[in-house]
Amino acid sequence: MSKEFSATRYDTMQYRRCGRSGLMLPAISLGAWQTYGGYKEAEVARDCMFRAFDLGITHFDFANNYGTPPGNAELVCGKILKEMPRDELIISSKAGYRMWPGPYGEWGSRKYLIASCDQSLQRMGLEYFDLFYHHRPDPDTPVEESMGALETLVRQGKAIYAGVSSYTGAQFLEAVRVVDQHDWAPITIHQPYYNMLGRTIEWDLLAQTAASGTGVIAFCPLASGLLTNKFLSGEVPASSRAALDWPRDWVQHTSVQERRRILTSLNEIATARGQTLAQMAVAWILRLPAVTSALIGASSPKQVEENVAALKNLSFSADELGRIDALTKR
Repeated sequence: MSKEFSATRYDTMQYRRCGRSGLMLPAISLGAWQTYGGYKEAEVARDCMFRAFDLGITHFDFANNYGTPPGNAELVCGKILKEMPRDELIISSKAGYRMWPGPYGEWGSRKYLIASCDQSLQRMGLEYFDLFYHHRPDPDTPVEESMGALETLVRQGKAIYAGVSSYTGAQFLEAVRVVDQHDWAPITIHQPYYNMLGRTIEWDLLAQTAASGTGVIAFCPLASGLLTNKFLSGEVPASSRAALDWPRDWVQHTSVQERRRILTSLNEIATARGQTLAQMAVAWILRLPAVTSALIGASSPKQVEENVAALKNLSFSADELGRIDALTKR
């Protein structure tokens, strides 16, 4: 290690138990996605990750397909992690999206998941991942095969904990059934899409994760920037991530006028709370005991600081929650 980090880094961050496991995660985690090793250079990634760790963020999230080209986020950030204390960190990666040509380069086969984990470890220069996920359900591969691959990775010491991402409640229950039946490594964590504009997991997943003792880390808490001050006008450029990625259904089915009404109204609630809209969006996710962590992205240390500052006010009045529900619950 060549960097000396803050001696008070654990003093103010909140850590939450991941389901019924022994794993504790920071309330806010930092992910790479297309930012680090993508449209931001390595120095920005380094500054953001170092600042995050100084603020108590110990969990850094990756996937085999993150960055440009796919895999570059792991290459870039793996070098940065060498300067950080490995045993204090929770490092996660995933596999499920297309990485190489041919029938074995994506989805959830045993061959693909194990090969992907090996490649990700090599790119990052690590001996093991703390968390390794199946990134998305595979409609054509038996869930026994995908969960069995995760069990193998845990048994081989390449992952400490197993997780899934973007599984529906029914898909998650079937995966839990299979794991329990075979006494395999439990599904310690689920990573779903969740924010004020995308609330499906409230009725389709959270009851199941709570019953099975599985932690939840919500990705896209700011809805690809919609829940910031960027889009208060309601105008969402067709080329923006908000229009192309996870929030696209909300964008496509909500008029410009309605977007403006909803987003400006949410911003007014946030302002009255003494928060930015982004901070309220993060705090709102963390209001739920079933949610272990909110997974943020950041393109500057300032954005990391703003998101962490959301932890100063996680309480919501019944009136605030009712107003938010009226604007966002469908």
